[in-house]
Amino acid sequence: MKKEIPGLIKQLKLIDVFSIASGAMISSGLFILPGLAFAKSGPAVIIAYLTASLLVIPAVLSSAELTTAMPKAGGVYFFIDRSFGPAIGTIGGISSWFSLSFKSAFALTGMSYFAYLLFPDISPFQVRLIAVILCVFFTVLNIVSVKSAGRFQVILVFSLLGLLLLYIMSGFSHMDVHRYAPFMPHGAGSILMTTGLVFISFAGITKIAGIAEEVDKPGINIPLGMIFSFLTVSIVYILTIFVTVGILDADVLAHSNTPISTGAGKTMGTPGMILLSIAALFAFITTANAGIMTASRDPMALSRDDLLPKFFSRINRRFSTPHFSILFTGLFMICVVAFLSLESLVKAASTLLITLFIFGNLAVISMREGKIGNYQPKFRSPLYPWVQIFGITGSLLILVEMGTPALITLGVTVSAGLAIYWIYGRRKADREFALIHLVERIMDKNLAKNILESELKDIIRQRDDITKDRFDRIIEKCTILDLEDRMELEEFLRISAGRISEDIGHAADDIYQALLKRERDTSTVLSPFLAIPHILIEGTDTFEILVARCRKGILFSNEEKYIKAVFILIGTADQRNFHLKALSAIAQIVQSPKFEDSWLKAKGVDNLRDIILLGKRMRNE
Repeated sequence: MKKEIPGLIKQLKLIDVFSIASGAMISSGLFILPGLAFAKSGPAVIIAYLTASLLVIPAVLSSAELTTAMPKAGGVYFFIDRSFGPAIGTIGGISSWFSLSFKSAFALTGMSYFAYLLFPDISPFQVRLIAVILCVFFTVLNIVSVKSAGRFQVILVFSLLGLLLLYIMSGFSHMDVHRYAPFMPHGAGSILMTTGLVFISFAGITKIAGIAEEVDKPGINIPLGMIFSFLTVSIVYILTIFVTVGILDADVLAHSNTPISTGAGKTMGTPGMILLSIAALFAFITTANAGIMTASRDPMALSRDDLLPKFFSRINRRFSTPHFSILFTGLFMICVVAFLSLESLVKAASTLLITLFIFGNLAVISMREGKIGNYQPKFRSPLYPWVQIFGITGSLLILVEMGTPALITLGVTVSAGLAIYWIYGRRKADREFALIHLVERIMDKNLAKNILESELKDIIRQRDDITKDRFDRIIEKCTILDLEDRMELEEFLRISAGRISEDIGHAADDIYQALLKRERDTSTVLSPFLAIPHILIEGTDTFEILVARCRKGILFSNEEKYIKAVFILIGTADQRNFHLKALSAIAQIVQSPKFEDSWLKAKGVDNLRDIILLGKRMRNE
């Protein structure tokens, strides 16, 4: 008998999410870029970092929403693919993988500046060799255990935050307000240009989406972890830059490749310089570790969807990690570290990460406007769609500001993604995506086949740890009537009795008469929207449910409003206990504040069935 291939294990907690997201952000953007950014905008560099953090907010909110709706390996790729189809999805997956790999390789290569501070006699070859060794170490660590990699990240990130807090507190007493004047020596236009330069400082926040499938309680831990991480790192960034500008002379800061370590040397002497250089090394290491962990899930997700060879999605039986995908990512990063320059890495990573932010915001719009019933995020971005529009517009402005090299990088990546899709994935990938649902709404035509809805239903079950019980199994196969025109009770009961008789083998007229008598004796209308007719029949071991929606309503009696939702329960006497459980299940489902609206907006029978199957309730066998 063939053994079942193991899947990814949900073993990352809230603290792991926070640490992975934070570690992915705090690196070169804080320890290298402030000097270069100050040279372009002066003390207004503080505003540039603040502006960059504001522009990242839409990406954070959109990513949190998409990730809680679809916590799957590959994160950003998965969102783009299910929003815009496999061709665009392949481009997104390749872009995500390249950007994360480049950014992580950039972090390892950036260690050279601080290695020279700590060890002046070290050679460039030795620096690259150390970076390669660390890349190998993190590759092996991530293959052996994502949980161990996560715990290692927690230790490094909290050590790093502690050292930065020490620097900020020590720097306050050495600040000189005269160093903030003139505040904007190069004019207001320099702020936008500098914002584009430092934008990459916050770009790692969405990395956590790549390993969402391995997060415990993703609906809670992912949005909380991302938001706490973003707020913490943004405050630390702005305070650190504020302090650094106040303690270093302008000509020193503008020409420093290690501004934070230089500032620490001024406030705490040589021990301070060494401590913050160690903090910088921690930052680069955490970025590299988070990069390998998250980037490796992109080839895995592409492989699952038949857009890359199947071996990328294989899960190691012993460690429950995608070992081939991690190994491939690690080898690619080693090549990048060994042969590409620091400047090339940062430009490529920035361009692709900004592009992915645009795609992420567009994906939320596509999913919501497609009116997909099973798109049910645990976290919803506030101020939709204005937040997303702001994020898209701001990101486009930054891309334009980055100039021709950014467009060339984007063109090469798009071409690579399309080539992979055309050569490998075009004949194998046949999926439904949210854009089809949006076009369907605009054109008023039936184009979708409920494939995406079905996939999202399975994702929700996995996300919420939903185990099917008997009620679920009955609903999965029961008759659901989707009626349009207004009708009288007798007409509805005759139609329903005829359908039920086919399922349980009882005479339709007997069922009709029993339902009608039950309704005349005591009304089963529970609200102006809902009725639950239920009767006992002769025999044993029989229980059946019929569900109906009537958009214009069924008139159960002259005193009642027209009922839109009906659940008919029919069972034998020996099923009384389950009869009560079924009533309880229905009661819990219909108590949802969104039930009536969702019920009326559902596109058809499949969507109605999913509303019941995915309704929040207690489950038992």
